[in-house]
Amino acid sequence: MMKIATYKIIVFALLSITINSSAQQKKELLKPNILFILSEDMSTDLECYGMPAVKTPVLNSLAASGIQYMNAYGNNSICSPSRSNMITGVHQNIINAQHHRSNRKVPLIAPYKPITSYLREAGYTCIIGNKIVKGGSQKIDVNFKHKSVGPWDGINEFGLFDKKNGFNLEDQPFFSQVTLNVTHRGDRWNAIRSKSTHKVNPADVVLPPHYADTPLIRLDWAKYLDQVEYMDYQVGLLLADLEQKGMRDNTIIIFIGDNGRCNIRGKGYMYDPGLHLPLIVNWPGRITGGKKDTRLVASVDVAATILEAAGVELPDYMTARSIIAENKNPREYIYSARDLWDEILEQSRAITTDKYRYIKNNITSQSHDAHQAYLEFHRPAIHIMRNLKEDGKLTGVQEHFFEDTKEPEELFDIINDPFELNNLISNPKYQEVANKMRGHYKDWNSKNHDYGLDSINWKNCPPPNAGAIIKWLKKEKPEIIEQMRRGIEPEFGKIKKEFKKSKRK
Repeated sequence: MMKIATYKIIVFALLSITINSSAQQKKELLKPNILFILSEDMSTDLECYGMPAVKTPVLNSLAASGIQYMNAYGNNSICSPSRSNMITGVHQNIINAQHHRSNRKVPLIAPYKPITSYLREAGYTCIIGNKIVKGGSQKIDVNFKHKSVGPWDGINEFGLFDKKNGFNLEDQPFFSQVTLNVTHRGDRWNAIRSKSTHKVNPADVVLPPHYADTPLIRLDWAKYLDQVEYMDYQVGLLLADLEQKGMRDNTIIIFIGDNGRCNIRGKGYMYDPGLHLPLIVNWPGRITGGKKDTRLVASVDVAATILEAAGVELPDYMTARSIIAENKNPREYIYSARDLWDEILEQSRAITTDKYRYIKNNITSQSHDAHQAYLEFHRPAIHIMRNLKEDGKLTGVQEHFFEDTKEPEELFDIINDPFELNNLISNPKYQEVANKMRGHYKDWNSKNHDYGLDSINWKNCPPPNAGAIIKWLKKEKPEIIEQMRRGIEPEFGKIKKEFKKSKRK
């Protein structure tokens, strides 16, 4: 009898373990998968944000059944600092990650960690890229010591992800980060336009007033919108993959731009086209209804949102705030920065509220048109408008970008003056507003150390090749320089290969 009783106890114990194990597995599967999609170099240039002439049905649908954030702004207007704040949940200037492609041999300052470290501890498989999407969806591009795949301890191990190239059922719950780089300037733009079945008509585009209205500038804008449409198609491929694998209903989609569009006043600048980002969150059964949320949201906030969705307690050091709960800890202002980008150093800061933007330019002695070598290859509108300026054919608004110096302070009413054309900083009627915005700037700096205002350690900021390539072209291929001057983009990738080949001879 004792043997039978003991046997029954053992069987019951094993059965309980099995039941508990199954329950635990089911519980684990209830954690949402998270698909984090970053589109490069784009402002709120989607159809659902009101951009004329473009068609983005996939993202329109995500917005219509989720939440579309109307006032999301980058804490930086350049890719690598922005990506650094998104993956840590901390403003890039607090963790010394503010200079573009810098500190790649320097570990993160303790106690800061990438959010993937916390997600792994919570049982998530962290995945970078997806082979369904062509063109470099594995981009990470952050300004601290790291490698793509491997363990992380921040001291000897610096891996951010567990695997590459896509999610499968056995990866659940997973966090997948995918970069869509088609919207980034590149040689592919002409090829994508040539294959498009819906080429954007240059006559249909609506240019902001700080652009000269010429056929080439209209064509360049149309090409950009072609890339936005192709990017939308790629989002559709990712969603179809989730559907096919039966994981769509348990996956939260977070779509955001890493910084504003690569054009005049956009990427690299503190104006709206450089800071204002598309942000759409779609979570079946949890975030629905197609609301247009008007709260102030910072790019850094996606980190806290991801961790909260995964059920992870936020570390105390985070400056990110989750946006899942609608009225939870709303922002009064957003502090944005622009520091070193390639060879051009700026120390510009922006304070954005729901009504105003204040810009403080700590370096005023150079033009917005700084002739940055890399941008010489990728902003045809600037070349065209330089020529028009020489001929006296720009409006006052258009000439502002090419003035020799910058104002030390700027203030704009972003509701009534969305193109930021009228600087109110000296307007007596707005002195109370100006002082309040200055107060926000002082408030942030009293609470945080802004590494971007310190002296630069240049050995941690390697210069790019673009400057040397420009000098080489002027000597060896002046016809290409002339082509650029006329507003025709050269094939930079091909030129770069030729330059490297010439150096090996």
